[in-house]
Amino acid sequence: MTLKALNIGCLAALLAAGFGCATAPAPAGGGPAQQAQMTQAQPAAQPSVPARQVTHKGPKLRVGIVEFVNKSSYGAGRLGTSASDILTTELFKTGAFILVERDKLKQVLGEQALGQTGVVSAETAAQAGKVLGLNALVTGSISQFGVSTGGADYGVYRQKVQTAKCAVDVRVVDATTGQLLFADSGKGEFERKAQEVLGLGTRAGYDETLGQEALRSAITKFMDNLVQKLQSVEWSGAVAMVSGTDVYINAGRDVGLNPGDVLMVQTLGQEIIDPQTKVVLGRTRGAVKAELLVTEIDERFTIAKVRSGMGIQVGDLVRIKK
Repeated sequence: MTLKALNIGCLAALLAAGFGCATAPAPAGGGPAQQAQMTQAQPAAQPSVPARQVTHKGPKLRVGIVEFVNKSSYGAGRLGTSASDILTTELFKTGAFILVERDKLKQVLGEQALGQTGVVSAETAAQAGKVLGLNALVTGSISQFGVSTGGADYGVYRQKVQTAKCAVDVRVVDATTGQLLFADSGKGEFERKAQEVLGLGTRAGYDETLGQEALRSAITKFMDNLVQKLQSVEWSGAVAMVSGTDVYINAGRDVGLNPGDVLMVQTLGQEIIDPQTKVVLGRTRGAVKAELLVTEIDERFTIAKVRSGMGIQVGDLVRIKK
């Protein structure tokens, strides 16, 4: 076989690899523009994530998601925002939680050290819980992130492969007691390929969606455990106003209380402090002051009648009677 014939054979093989079939007839009007379109960058096949079916019972928790901290050396602050947005979307899709807008969280939490450490102290959580009526705060960080580039270059045929890998940590804090309830992590990976044949095709630069898909892959790893833990958090509300025997609770129609529900009014309880670290571990369960019967549900609040007890004050804790 002559050298010329060998080169033609190699080129045919490479074209077959780039276009799927070297001998397939070109469509009418098919020219270089169509060939270039055939080699556009395509993400590697990813397993489809089934929609989460969450069976929710009882009042919905009010959950705040603090912007995640990017502890890696990649992507500045954008990765933290992307991770928070993805987690917010995934939790919203379950239909089991009321998610508080991040701007409202920032107004309460401020831009302080939280923005650099991602740590939510017991005092910070309790303040957010008191002001925004939160039951839980979710925060986390991107502990690892990197993008690698590989591929092959055969002269007439080039392939570029970009792979993003990351590790995401997540934490759940009880906004009533400040106690850390849950911590988990997930690793994600996403790959994208670009091909070029005879100078036609895609010269792939870095695409930020590559990192976002890697983050989504990592977050889905711990989503089931996160949802399960959040659903185990006991719902609580607060007394917003007392008028005679009517007690107004800071829980609107979206929370899911029903007329006829029996509520307990409790004091907040004392802080439990670790004697060695001085860290707040949580709170004792406060004394029960009264029992209420839910009579009316409004768009933004609930009205209940006093069944027994006395001394109810604005700010007192309200829970479902078990």
